[in-house]
Amino acid sequence: MSAIVSYLRVSTAQQGRSGLGVEAQREAVARFAAAEGLEIAAEFVEIETGKGSDALDRRPELAKALARARALKCPVIVAKLDRLSRDVHFISGLMAHRVAFVVAELGKDVDPFVLHMYAALAEKERALISTRTKAALAAAKARGVQLGNLDDGMRAKGVAALKVEADRAASNVLPIIAEIQKSGAKTLRAVADALNARGVATPRGGKWGAQSVKNALARS
Repeated sequence: MSAIVSYLRVSTAQQGRSGLGVEAQREAVARFAAAEGLEIAAEFVEIETGKGSDALDRRPELAKALARARALKCPVIVAKLDRLSRDVHFISGLMAHRVAFVVAELGKDVDPFVLHMYAALAEKERALISTRTKAALAAAKARGVQLGNLDDGMRAKGVAALKVEADRAASNVLPIIAEIQKSGAKTLRAVADALNARGVATPRGGKWGAQSVKNALARS
């Protein structure tokens, strides 16, 4: 099997601690590698703020992934292009390291020029979102809407509402998990695979992973 180096990235320490995003990326990369006959020789996980992160010295795990890929003479794989960056200049700089990149959602044989085009589109989309957000905030302010951070009382109510919703979602899926465990599933991964096979979605509408099953069981 051909070797490949996996690079996963989340944008905040909170996401890194919770596993939010990392598990989904890992599963996407694993599915792609299995389908293409690739062996994941190493995995590097980056947790950074996202803001001002488009510099290699702020991405030590990416630098390690590049070095490992050069040593193995193999590509680096990411689940989505934005896990590398939405900045065209940064993507171009990475290409100068003479390490090939594979983007799971785009396919194995995408030309580097096409990656540049996708990065340019993502950068433009980010700029448009920022412009629209600023315009919407200005319009809201003009209508007299009070802008700013939520006070402690409102924030506490929001957190409480989210907890109630999470508990409700867990109570719906826990009986299914119990049934799966009784049928012989011994690990969190086995339970997750069984839930996905049955077409049961997570509370966010995604696929189950070991961490999401663990989170649901923690609410039992």
